Amino acid sequence: MLIQFSVRNFKTFKDEAVLNMTASNYDKTDREDENVIQEDTFKLRLLKSAVIYGPNASGKSRFLDAMMFMRDFVIRSAKDWQTGDIIPVDPFRLNIISRNEGSEFEMIFYEKGELFRYGFELNSEVVIAEWLYNRPKTKEIEIFYRNYQDIEFHKTRYKGAKMLVDQGMVRENALFLSVAAQFNLEISKRIVKWFKKLQVISGLKEEGYHFYTMTKTQDSETKNRILDLVQRADLGIADISAKSMDANSLPEDMPEKLKEMVRKKIREEDAEFLSDVETTHKTFDDERNPVDAISFSMDNDESSGTKKFFALTGPILDVLDKGLILAVDEFDSKLHPNLACKLIELFNSKTFNKNNAQLIFNTHNTNLLKSDLFRRDQIWFTEKNRYGEARLYSLADFKTAKVRKEENYEEKYIQGKYGAVPYTEYFDDLLNNTNGM
Repeated sequence: MLIQFSVRNFKTFKDEAVLNMTASNYDKTDREDENVIQEDTFKLRLLKSAVIYGPNASGKSRFLDAMMFMRDFVIRSAKDWQTGDIIPVDPFRLNIISRNEGSEFEMIFYEKGELFRYGFELNSEVVIAEWLYNRPKTKEIEIFYRNYQDIEFHKTRYKGAKMLVDQGMVRENALFLSVAAQFNLEISKRIVKWFKKLQVISGLKEEGYHFYTMTKTQDSETKNRILDLVQRADLGIADISAKSMDANSLPEDMPEKLKEMVRKKIREEDAEFLSDVETTHKTFDDERNPVDAISFSMDNDESSGTKKFFALTGPILDVLDKGLILAVDEFDSKLHPNLACKLIELFNSKTFNKNNAQLIFNTHNTNLLKSDLFRRDQIWFTEKNRYGEARLYSLADFKTAKVRKEENYEEKYIQGKYGAVPYTEYFDDLLNNTNGM
């Protein structure tokens, strides 16, 4: 479970931005049973979901980009970067000091009865600093701390690290944690595995997880669960089935070399390539009586909203089943607000989310603010100042005298009470200008 993620000097975030998933004591009586995870070992109260609002270009997507960058670099730095390779980090470039400084990332999380705090600072050439702390009980223990290539480590809790350090196995542009995991140091393997389970996806480009959901429909039990959600969404679909690609009738616009590769793989490995999802719809006579059914192509015949909803069902069910973390950029893009609301309710539900999965997403959909879905500490905002610097803050940061939990959050947000709304008075000037543009 995620406790806190912080980033500094990355893209639009010059100063540190912190998303804290710890439930606020101010909201202790507000949806406590539904929206809050109770963890007894460390007496943690963690939020099941968090939503980020803000105007265009305010940093909502860039914050999730930071989360994805950290995840990917932890997983890939040891094997995908060679000596001298550029690290694709993007510091804040609108300040002449920060654009030449390192970018910093840190995760604090709970995993199998223990707390971990892991982070690093780097620039495009080297890892400047890296640290790992573990709290198995009450005291936090330093597992290792790295200052450039000078690495100090716990002699008993990080056995095997000495060999990696003494033999110079850690490159300047690779993470010590990632290298140690490749050499089977147990605590590093645990943490890399945790990062692999962190799912960060785009709500605007669902092609990747559309295919993932499509493969999941090949398992009859999972298919029935996906179909159940699709039917509950009132999309008019009676059944779904994945369709295999026919080697003899590949798309005409597919490059010839790719066609040959597909045919060869099917022929030699008896492989199966899924190409589409077939949706079944009922047909009716003139008296509106059901007659039979007709098949549609998900790709060619269904709406963009239907395709988006279908694509999301696979990752959502997987995350809920395994108690993982799902972060989605533009979560409700293409979805009706009511459908988005119901998907969020799955995460907040005490009965459906039994394994304490967490959902983090950004949106412009203010309807979600009036649906009694969120506590104040689950609602976050991003906004930029005149120098292009973004900041992240929570509705719970406001004093209770200014923001009461019974007030209409949607109305007050649109009015600008919480900030994080676009400045539109220049449009008023334009509309009042009799000369036009």
